[in-house]
Amino acid sequence: MSMDILLETERLLLRPWRNEDLDPLAEMCADPEVMRYFPETLSRDRSAFLISRCREKADADGFCFSPVEVKDTGEFLGFVGLSVPTYGGPLPFDPCVEIGWRLKRSAWGKSYASEASRAWLRFGYETLDLDEIVAFTLPDNTPSQAVMKRLCMSRDLKGDFLHPALPADHAMALHVLYRLTKDDWRLSDR
Repeated sequence: MSMDILLETERLLLRPWRNEDLDPLAEMCADPEVMRYFPETLSRDRSAFLISRCREKADADGFCFSPVEVKDTGEFLGFVGLSVPTYGGPLPFDPCVEIGWRLKRSAWGKSYASEASRAWLRFGYETLDLDEIVAFTLPDNTPSQAVMKRLCMSRDLKGDFLHPALPADHAMALHVLYRLTKDDWRLSDR
């Protein structure tokens, strides 16, 4: 079912993974500041596994997180996309499709995450005909929550949950949930 998805925005190209993405991805995922809202940084091998996993999920589901690059220069910024979550245990709101992003530090503060995410939301609602897309993060991750709000996602105040990939007593287990229905997306300034 794999679709080599290629999305464009005014400044960005959202494209399938390439072998040459490993070096910039590994550098980004080894940055403690980029990974401060994740349990740990990733080694080069774990970054390679991340690419492999995204490719597998794209083959199985038709989509997954994919690289974001600057159209004019080809600079790798990180990844953004939609994914059917598989975290080793069910989420309380399964089945679902999540939107997520991870960008290198030099790409922060330039609205790249919002711009790329808007393209993925359009793809999710118009091409995949999804009824809802969710996003979740740590309560302290205010930068990602700001992106969620810019995307017109609403915090589900009853939706806080313990992430199934982490022990319940882990400092990063608690996550907050944001939702965006297709109807609300249509009403928003896409």
